[in-house]
Amino acid sequence: MTKAELVAAMADKAGITKAQAKEALDAFIESVTGSLKGGDEVRLVGFGSFVPVSRAAGVARNPRTGESVNRPASQTARFRVGEGLKNALNA
Repeated sequence: MTKAELVAAMADKAGITKAQAKEALDAFIESVTGSLKGGDEVRLVGFGSFVPVSRAAGVARNPRTGESVNRPASQTARFRVGEGLKNALNA
């Protein structure tokens, strides 16, 4: 599902316009991003959690050439599936 398809589905289910659904989705994404940048976990009970993760600097290897490359430290995020979503997927 693309972002446009998600916006259309949200608009249809919520009975709002696509423009309103797009604004809501953009606000959600900005809020989650801001929380993760601040180091906070975002928990949506029954759905899952977005968790900020720090990756340490290290050495990576280019599989094509075998050349070693220094990889800088970085921040990333992980998603942990909640029990409700997991049960819905396996029902």
